[in-house]
Amino acid sequence: MNQIILLRQTLKPLLGWHGARLNFLALFLIALLRVKTINLVELATGFRSNAKTESNYKRLQRFFRSFDLDYVVIAKAVVTLMDIPQPWVLSTDRTEWSFGAKRFNILLLGVIHNGVAYPLVWEMLEKKGNSNSDERMDLLERFYSIFPDAKVAYVTGDREFIGKTWLSYLLIEPTIRFRLRIRASDRINDGRKELRASIIFAHLQPGQTQVLSGKKLVWGRKVYVSALRLDNGELLIVITPDFCNTAISDYGQRWGIETLFGMFKTRGFCLESTHFNNSERLSKLLALMALALCWAVKTGEWLHQNCPIKIKKHGRLAKSIFRYGLDYLRSIVTDLDLKQKEFLFSLKFLSCT
Repeated sequence: MNQIILLRQTLKPLLGWHGARLNFLALFLIALLRVKTINLVELATGFRSNAKTESNYKRLQRFFRSFDLDYVVIAKAVVTLMDIPQPWVLSTDRTEWSFGAKRFNILLLGVIHNGVAYPLVWEMLEKKGNSNSDERMDLLERFYSIFPDAKVAYVTGDREFIGKTWLSYLLIEPTIRFRLRIRASDRINDGRKELRASIIFAHLQPGQTQVLSGKKLVWGRKVYVSALRLDNGELLIVITPDFCNTAISDYGQRWGIETLFGMFKTRGFCLESTHFNNSERLSKLLALMALALCWAVKTGEWLHQNCPIKIKKHGRLAKSIFRYGLDYLRSIVTDLDLKQKEFLFSLKFLSCT
């Protein structure tokens, strides 16, 4: 229990929580690292307390049912922990999965840092399929209400995040710069004729890029258009509000949000194993997972600096920074009494000082 007290003391300056709520978070983080799943039944077995597993399970249920979580505090804590320099690159995307008849659909906006999107604001969509412009605009408005003075380099989004209303919103002064992918079937108008993007860029060979001269009309709004023919023959077409010869590589930052979803799901905390049917409870769960994610990544970064991860023949790391840190933290929390020194050291990665 001494370790729980130490973890609680470390988290208090970061979140400003008190008493039982802070104690619960400390227990939750330790349990999540131990069992590596957000299934409540499994989490209850990982609580480091004298209570019975059934009591821990009920405690988990009470927290997610009754505790009003301040998401603004969580978003600011994520940025503080990761010390993300500005200007920020933002990425927005959805993740979907099913559990029985229940369909989960989460629209999320994160800030990219070292190839990972750290979650700042999200919305549980009570429907199947794509988000609409109103939902995307609300997400950005919530971001700016939390970080009104944030300097944003640009916002990235895949082919779902397009349309006249959405573009109009981004182009309103002051313009929110963007790197958005459009479909090959979308039409581009140069003022004389309108053609599908696939026809305009049909001449591109794999690996070749092109930036069209001057602004073109896409979805009724004037933008610059860049394209790359991928090795598989598919076209990657990106629109920007200003001329940019790095639009394609800038757009590549978007993949940080796919990395995040992988960490939350099968490569990390097994988000799909949740049995929640209530959107607000699932939202609270994401907030707590975001803190665990930061702890694991910061730990992994320190480990990599001191004992670099091996590089495979294809040039990629043998394991991710996140996995490196997660595995290390798990080795500690599964044997806390014998690894007190290591645990104390790991707490510095959750400190806001």
